[in-house]
Amino acid sequence: MAVLSSRVPHLTAAMLAATVLVLLSAPAACDNSIAPQGRVPESELGVSSSTPIVPPGYTAPDVAQLIRNFDNLYDSSGTVAVSEITIVRPGKTRTMRMRSWSKGDDKALIVIEAPVRDAGTATLKVGNNLWNYLPKISRTIRIPPSMMMGSWMGSDMTNDDLVRESSYLDDYASELVGRSDNPPGWKVKLDALPDVAGLWNRIEIVFSDDGLPARMQFFDRRDRLSRTMVLEDVRWIGGRRVPTVMRVIPEREEGRSTEFRYLSVEFDVDLDDGMFSLAHLERRR
Repeated sequence: MAVLSSRVPHLTAAMLAATVLVLLSAPAACDNSIAPQGRVPESELGVSSSTPIVPPGYTAPDVAQLIRNFDNLYDSSGTVAVSEITIVRPGKTRTMRMRSWSKGDDKALIVIEAPVRDAGTATLKVGNNLWNYLPKISRTIRIPPSMMMGSWMGSDMTNDDLVRESSYLDDYASELVGRSDNPPGWKVKLDALPDVAGLWNRIEIVFSDDGLPARMQFFDRRDRLSRTMVLEDVRWIGGRRVPTVMRVIPEREEGRSTEFRYLSVEFDVDLDDGMFSLAHLERRR
């Protein structure tokens, strides 16, 4: 996924968006390639009005801190990543590799490197603005906020998945539901705040006991389960312990899925602000 930013991603087969999503930095030394892998108190925000199920022997986690950490997943002062997305459809599978750069939570650039027919397609995010550059027609197209929930490159991921324009902490009210058995951990429910456009109606997230997201279920505006995202293959990458694979399985769509996989990530890289500009986006192609 390379993917990134706390608020940092689908349109046509020529469009792209930025990448998702780091949490719980713990001391460890590692290189920037994927390397093999390995609880938190009560919140000032989003506290449930109902009583969550907390079995004996467990301490309820701080929901706001869980969500804040998730919002900052893969975020840093400067992030460079290589990732690939595999889109599975009945009778057809295609894989794209891309490289991405991000700075903080408001600047991101993603460029598809392979396959050849998609190479050079790029997405730029600056603040609340998002653009796609289409090399085949040498044209830059602005993506309106209403399209953030649209499919990216025909996959089951959205523009918002990759560029994270929305914030789980700021745009949703959070509530601790209680323990989850499958997968094991703590279930948190997020309800979209009123008057915030372009959001899922509800998201249910299961966090493992070490605070990492393990499964997400997304509900549309009619409150129907729309898709499930499984976050797995937790590893040390770029000095942080994070899920390196995200699998999206849509509901009511037999034989369809999308897998986003990080191949390498570097955090806290010194990046020039000039690379996050329309002039650079078009010139570098």
